[in-house]
Formats: sequence, C-alpha cells, structure tokens
Amino acid sequence: MSQIKQLLILNRQGKGIKTIARTLGMSKNTVKTYLFKLDKLLSGNGTNQTLDALLSLDEPELYPLFHPGNPSYKDPRYEYFKDNLETYQKELKKTGVTRTVLWEEYRQSNPNGYSYSQFCFHLDQQETAKGKAKPSMVLDHKPGEKLYIDFAGKTIPYIDRETGEVIQCQFFVACLPYSDYAFAMAIPSQTTSDFLYALGMCLQDLGGVPQLLVPDNLKAAVTKADRYEPDINKAMEDFANHYGTAVLPARVRKPQDKALVENQVKILYSRVYAKLRNMQFFDITSLNEAIRQRVKSHNQTRMQKKPFCREEKFIADEKPLLQQLPVEPFELRFYSTHKVAKNNHIYLSQDRHYYSVPHTLVGCDVKVGCTRSMVYIYHEGSKVAVHPRCDKQGLYSTVKEHLSSHHQHYRDRSPDYYKNKALKISKVFHEFVCLLFEQQKYPEQVYRSCDGLLSLARQYELDAIEKACRTAIAYKKFSYKFIQNIIENRMEDERIPEKKRELPKHNNLRGRDYYDNQQQTLD
Repeated sequence: MSQIKQLLILNRQGKGIKTIARTLGMSKNTVKTYLFKLDKLLSGNGTNQTLDALLSLDEPELYPLFHPGNPSYKDPRYEYFKDNLETYQKELKKTGVTRTVLWEEYRQSNPNGYSYSQFCFHLDQQETAKGKAKPSMVLDHKPGEKLYIDFAGKTIPYIDRETGEVIQCQFFVACLPYSDYAFAMAIPSQTTSDFLYALGMCLQDLGGVPQLLVPDNLKAAVTKADRYEPDINKAMEDFANHYGTAVLPARVRKPQDKALVENQVKILYSRVYAKLRNMQFFDITSLNEAIRQRVKSHNQTRMQKKPFCREEKFIADEKPLLQQLPVEPFELRFYSTHKVAKNNHIYLSQDRHYYSVPHTLVGCDVKVGCTRSMVYIYHEGSKVAVHPRCDKQGLYSTVKEHLSSHHQHYRDRSPDYYKNKALKISKVFHEFVCLLFEQQKYPEQVYRSCDGLLSLARQYELDAIEKACRTAIAYKKFSYKFIQNIIENRMEDERIPEKKRELPKHNNLRGRDYYDNQQQTLD
C-alpha cells in the first residue's frame, strides 16, 4: 500500500517508468497501470483530485482510489439473487429453515448460481446495507462482580460398574468474566437440586462469592423468563440469599449476555471432552476428578496475546475481592402450603409423617419449607414451628408447647407427675398416691383415680383430705371412691380401730396335726 504514495512522489519528481520500477521493485507494466489510473483521477472526470490532494491522503484512503474492486454486482447471477432476496429473508424466519437448506433449494432452481460461501456473503451484505447487522460490544468487566453459568450442549458419560449401562451426565460450566477463570463438573441432571449443588461446589472452588450470578433461563434458576424482570426460582432465591449475592439471568435467546462462558464451553470441548474421549470411568466421582484435573490445566495455560494465565489473574486481582463464604453450607428447601388439621398437625406427604403446629392455628393455611434435615413452618411471615425431619412413616413429631393446656396435661400424665402434684398438696396425700400406684392396676386406671383425688383436693379442705387418706391407709383401701365416701359422708373424724397385737412366733405351738394324732391315740 505504501508503494502507491512512493510511486506518486517519484512521478512528480519526473522519474521515468524504468527508474520507478527499479526503485520500487515492481514491473514496468504495474507502474504503467498505476500511472494510467493516476491520469484518470487527475483528468477531471468528476473526481476533482489533484496530485497534492492525493499525496495528503493517508494510505488506507489512497488505496481504494487505485483499487476500486471487482464490479461483481454486474454479474447476472447477482440479478437473479437480488430478485429473490426478499423471499430468502422471509424463509429464513421460518422454523427449521437454515442458510444451508435455503442454498440447496437455490441451487436446485439455479444450478449455475453462487457457491454456498458466496450465497451467504451476499445475504450478509444485504443485512449490512439495510442496517440489520448488529455490532457486538466489548463489555468492561469488574473483578469479583459476576459469575457466568451455563450447561454444555453435549453430555459427558460414565459406565455403571454393575450393569454396564452408559450414563450420560450434564456438563456444568461457570466462569468469572474478569479473569476468565473457569470451573466445570459433571452432574446427573439439570434439576434444581443438582444445579444448586454444582453451583455450591463452584463457589467452594472459588473460595468466595461474587456480587451477581448470571445463569441461563433454565427452570432450575428461573420460573418465568422475562426481558426486564424474570421470576427467579424460589430455591435459587434462597441459595442467593444464603450466600449474600443476587441473581441476574441473561436475556432470553441472548447468549451474548454471557459470551465468555459460551466461549468457555467451546474451549472445554477440546481441553476436556477431547482429552477424555478414549478413557472410561465407572462412577461420577472419578469422572469429576478427571474433569477437575483438565480444568486446572486449562486455567494454568498461558492465554493467547497475554503474559499471564487465567489462574494467575484470578488469584492476583479477583479472589481478594470476592465475598466470604457462609459458615453453614446451603441446604435446598422445598416449599408447600398445608392446612393445619384439628389435631394441630400437618401431614408432609414426602415423609408420610405428621408435624405439630401451635394449636391456635388449627384450620389455618401455613407454608412449609423442607430441607434435607429440617422442617420449617411459617404463618403470615412468622416462623411458628421447627422440627427435625423424620422418615418414620405414620408417626407424629409433637412439640409440647404446641398443644392446648388440657392436651399438655393429658400427655404429661405419669406416676411421677401425679406423685409430684400430690407432694405439693400434703405428705399424707403423697403417701396415699404412692400406695395407689403400687396396686396391680393398668396405669390409665390409676391416672383417672389420681385425677379424681386431685379434684377432691381442690374442693375440700386439706385437713379433711388428710384424715380421709389416713383412714384409707389404715384400712388398706386404696381407691378414689373410698376417699370420696369418707369425705361426702363426713366420716373423716371416725376413730380408727387399733390393730390387734399378734402373738410372737415361736416353736412351742400345737397345730392341727398334733390334735389329729392325739385323737387317733385315744381311739
């Protein structure tokens, strides 16, 4: 390009064709061609150019004047293409119609038409001419600000050791756009639990949390996609709240919003998929270990046109700016709404187990959040109950404070409960209750008797109760009705008969056998 300006300078100095050709190292015919074009430019055929004006131009501006290009649009093939251009543009908007399909149909109707590359070139030219071609933008990324998240289009397999079945796994990929530091792992599926598990492992690998998570519009992250305000999946929202970050999904069908992670997927196809293609794995753990080693090597590979690798830039500039990880790991919560039954419990179908709720909420709708280990119950924005999760089907997990007072009393019944109640009333009353429990009766029967005795203790004076208990102990009549009869018939002051003294036991006793023998002797 610079030789054109040199040629013009030498020509203005009056040098001949041979001298110019020898000086610039080009053929005489080439010099003649350039001088011919110079004459046309200076001949005043509408260009109004002067030699000084040409020499004042920069080289990129000067070059097109001498090389205007090939007038390819005068080609009859272009006329045919231009006549059908509007049809091609409409067809490309239809589902499944690609440029390849369109070109094949074009060649069938015009066998001597453009090749595929020229066909696409002219389509692009028309898009650019009409201003439809959209320029791409170079984004200015801040360190530690965003984490781009995506899944590769192709799965990665391992072999089940027992059955020999080939299990296809999803390939999770994430990267920090500032340093382009990458993370990847295989997971069983794109479900919410697997997706959030992989995302949690990614943050653990990074050793910190970015300010924004930028996922695709998959169901595990976004409930309803929207260009301006997408509805975030509740589980994803809990995950972000737990890690102190926010979620900003990419726009629908706008992969350029997270172009770097899209590019990471392409690179990892060659640096992970290709490297593992001849290897066999028999569990997902060994597969992920191999992936981890390849991704580590990828992060430590020197980047093109840059004097550092991804890992160096991440450690130096980005890792110190990440937020700290929470102390407790995230547990996925599943939410559902339940109505509190009359027994102030809700039934969790996935556990087939009952969990208690405060009795004041009977008949109300409550929101239940379940993690792997806990059950949280909410009502009108307040947490009203917390239970350890239980897998014992058909049973009840009940907190005493959730029951009404009479239900609490019923559950608290035990020998110790009644003995302690009796001791607070009187020592004699406590003695009688203890003797009552020594009887060979079913516990529920004794509990009812104790309830009756406590009712009597609330109705009558303590002195009358104590006297009645002493009388019952003396006569060894351990029942509620005996005490009730004494008090109601005012017999508590009746004198208790003294016990007959028993003769001391000794060997000088004549029993029945002695007298039987005496009778036989007399006979």
